[in-house]
Amino acid sequence: MFRTIVIMLTLLLAAPALADNDPNRRTDLIAADLNIPEQVFKDCFMDVRPASDKAPSGERQRMNKAILLPCLQAANPKITNRMLDEVMDRYRPEGPIRN
Repeated sequence: MFRTIVIMLTLLLAAPALADNDPNRRTDLIAADLNIPEQVFKDCFMDVRPASDKAPSGERQRMNKAILLPCLQAANPKITNRMLDEVMDRYRPEGPIRN
């Protein structure tokens, strides 16, 4: 029983940190690259609506960026639009978005 609990805790702690509404995002790595706490990224990302088909329209991208960027900049004013795009593309499982 004790061994099972230890194994379960080990697996839980070893699991990558992911965004609740986009389970493919490595929030720990994204936050580190943006130089913000991971929880800040998760909180800012809560109102972002990722495209279910992984191919967001230009309009959806702009809407999500209008939510995400100002929130992140409140935690780190050095975050630019370009920096955010580069970091998000780096950790996007399907690769960078091309318009």
